[in-house]
Amino acid sequence: MEAFNQTERNFPALGMVDVVWDEVRTNVHLAFRTIIPPAEKRIPITLQNGIIPVLCYVPMILMAYLARRPDTYLFRVLLLPFTVSAVLVAAYHFTWTQVEFNVYNWTQCLMAAVTIAKAFEFALTKEGMLKIGETYPGSLEDKTKSVDNHRPTTNGYHKLDKPASTHLRLADYSPKWLSDAFELLHTNRGLSFKYGQHTYRPLSKRPLTPRHDFLVATLRDFVYNFLLVDFCESMMKLFPGGIATPLGGSIFYPSLSPIPRYIVSTTLHMLTGFSLVSGFEMVFDLVTLFAVGAIGDSPSAWPPVMEKPWLAESMHELWAKRWHQLLRQTFIVYGAYPGKWLFETLTSLFLAPLAQISASSNKRSKAISAKIGTLGMLLGTFVASGLFHELSMMAMNREFTWLPVVFFALQGPVLIGERMWRKFTGRKIGGRMGRLWVYFNMFIAAQPMVDSWHRRGLGGATVIPPQLSPMRGILIPALRSLVPTA
Repeated sequence: MEAFNQTERNFPALGMVDVVWDEVRTNVHLAFRTIIPPAEKRIPITLQNGIIPVLCYVPMILMAYLARRPDTYLFRVLLLPFTVSAVLVAAYHFTWTQVEFNVYNWTQCLMAAVTIAKAFEFALTKEGMLKIGETYPGSLEDKTKSVDNHRPTTNGYHKLDKPASTHLRLADYSPKWLSDAFELLHTNRGLSFKYGQHTYRPLSKRPLTPRHDFLVATLRDFVYNFLLVDFCESMMKLFPGGIATPLGGSIFYPSLSPIPRYIVSTTLHMLTGFSLVSGFEMVFDLVTLFAVGAIGDSPSAWPPVMEKPWLAESMHELWAKRWHQLLRQTFIVYGAYPGKWLFETLTSLFLAPLAQISASSNKRSKAISAKIGTLGMLLGTFVASGLFHELSMMAMNREFTWLPVVFFALQGPVLIGERMWRKFTGRKIGGRMGRLWVYFNMFIAAQPMVDSWHRRGLGGATVIPPQLSPMRGILIPALRSLVPTA
């Protein structure tokens, strides 16, 4: 101790560094807790203050507006910290206190994560967010070009009538700056933008003309998906134990022998999966009805959100085509771009001695780094997906678990394995064996992840309120009345 004090007297700057570091650490913690307070200090959402989280998204509207205007790069970069802070305040300052609505805290934090990814991309894309055919925001290179001229060769890409405006066209009765901002904010798949031109679009089975027929078909699909969500949610709530409560419980019942235990867990797992799929489609149908029916958007701008994922014959087909692509760009921003940079940087450092030998070796090392960077994009995308799903769970005041992160992170090696299989055997994974491979990954390997969600209250959350539930309000009580009681 005396030696340490002597050192501090001889080198007083060392003690000053410690003081400064403690001050910085304290202030960073205070700033963090100002934006994201502890769970016990968050404000309950009420009708009186519910408008405040909504207003926190106003800077994001301004960011989207600037991203559709030329020569605004500096303004967007300066606006970025304020935008991110405001979105975090909306997500973490205000909370749903009723335990059955705790899942909405998860939902609003997922929305915040998506919005922040958009904010980073809008701010740091120097040229702004360009539509297909534009050289700068608001000016098309060739107005005669259509989306078909830019689409990839993969089957299933749905033609759009007007590529320059495919989402929520408000221009007929609102300022152009507002319609531009909302168009960019609401287009998660980016169907008319350059960043989304390679996004897979399922072919629509609904009649696109006349508009009335499209709306009727969409309404029919909405009702079907609503009933399916209600059925799955109601069935899960019939299971005994904590799984039907907001406090949560495991899908693996330890009191059962192994075979019945895994039959029950697989049943709960499948109910969860179908409720997620039908829930996505239900919400998307509702938004489609509003966009096409109320806003006047083109039906062709709203192709289906999914394409029967249970028919996938490989994991590549599932993730690249049949599963929804609404979060594709989110995971690219959070995972693919950092993964590409990290893998390219590490590869370049490793190959630096080789690159200095000659110009040809330098070119070869750059090509290798680019290929390794592509691998980093793939792995980073799925790691980001896992963290995205898990970190938002912290808004529910539940413990962190690595199970979702591990499941999604393993999807990268799974896709690499499928590519290697095709390379060495000359045959694609497909057919019945391919479908069984998909089912193994999604119905067996994914069970620990789904169990971690249910143990934290997912199955006990209220998705369809009981007052709106035909299953819980009519069918289940009617069936119970037919069962004689002792």
